[in-house]
Amino acid sequence: MFLDYKPTWMLSKITQLTPEDAKQQGIKAILTDLDNTIIAWDNPTGTRQLHDWITKMQTSGIPVVVVSNNSAARVSRAVANLGLPFISRALKPLTFGIRQAKKRLGLTSGELVMVGDQLLTDVIAANHSHVRTILVQPLIETDAWNTRINRFFEKFLMRRLLRRHPELRWKERLND
Repeated sequence: MFLDYKPTWMLSKITQLTPEDAKQQGIKAILTDLDNTIIAWDNPTGTRQLHDWITKMQTSGIPVVVVSNNSAARVSRAVANLGLPFISRALKPLTFGIRQAKKRLGLTSGELVMVGDQLLTDVIAANHSHVRTILVQPLIETDAWNTRINRFFEKFLMRRLLRRHPELRWKERLND
């Protein structure tokens, strides 16, 4: 049961994922959550570092697609200045949004990675889709009310995961 929640890797933030590391792992596209993964609610345009990271991925031929549970209107506004395609109403922890992105990209599960800040939505949806995962630390400490509930339960899950899987640790690079 706990394997449903186990991320493949753990990075402090999405921008630590390099095109070189992704290619070395056979990753051809990056699926990413929106809130607290690539943007914070109090910085909806994203950081300069994020913009540079997106450009670096695109230049390297690695598409980045936002897979979010938010409405199309909300995601569209949020990614407008980032120039990223998106899947809205992804229904995570169900696999619907990830399957839709996989089909749109024409890639296999092994060629994708899902990056997110939540075990109970992002990681479980990707794991059930047989897509590798990168758990990142939330960009900021504040969350929507429903996410706060998830975070409460995730603390217990994370403690158990770390006890059972000591190889899980926060890294600076994917291939460290």
